[in-house]
Amino acid sequence: MQVEDVHVRVEPSLAGSFPGISVLAFRLGGLDLSRGGGRVERLIEEVVGEVRGSYSLETLKDVPIFRAYRDFFWRIGIDPTKMRPSSEALVRRILLGREFPRINPLVDLYNLASAKTGVTMAAYDVSKVFGQLSLTWSRRGERFRGIGMEKELILEGREVVLRDEAAVLSIYPYRDSEHSKTDNTTKSAIVVICGVPGVEHSTLAQAKEIVLQYVKAGLG
Repeated sequence: MQVEDVHVRVEPSLAGSFPGISVLAFRLGGLDLSRGGGRVERLIEEVVGEVRGSYSLETLKDVPIFRAYRDFFWRIGIDPTKMRPSSEALVRRILLGREFPRINPLVDLYNLASAKTGVTMAAYDVSKVFGQLSLTWSRRGERFRGIGMEKELILEGREVVLRDEAAVLSIYPYRDSEHSKTDNTTKSAIVVICGVPGVEHSTLAQAKEIVLQYVKAGLG
């Protein structure tokens, strides 16, 4: 497996509106998502146990890292009591005793890292990503279809988006695009560690190390 840092440009006006926002991304090459199986399942069992011992439903929303994502959601017009940040939603699901979601081995492993660290993450198939990645405002009238959505959204120009040079990859940091998602045939992926104001870049770097640890352990 090859690991290579990927630069994400943050639009200056966006950085001015959200001081402290940052993104960390890296490319994983040489993936074989047909592997893992029992190793991934053992990691799921291990991390689920750790999460259940670390959090409680009653105080989850007040954990500082989840609070930072919630506060960002409010600022971009999303009610986090209805659309929870993905890391918090994963932890809440575990605490409620529900089955950990299985998507594909890569997604499962970065979801484990997200539950472990509280940091929201995403991944995109390299073969479906074109050119420079940027965190920007959307452009009014742009079209976006998220994973599992039947219809496209028409963006209003006020959404925060992660994009390449051809299309919007996500409405940041909560909804990824259908066209660039990973699946079991993915050979190379860009993993994005999603920062918001109040989440230090060092926290994103620690989350990257956890992702790499889990991917190496789960996929070999």
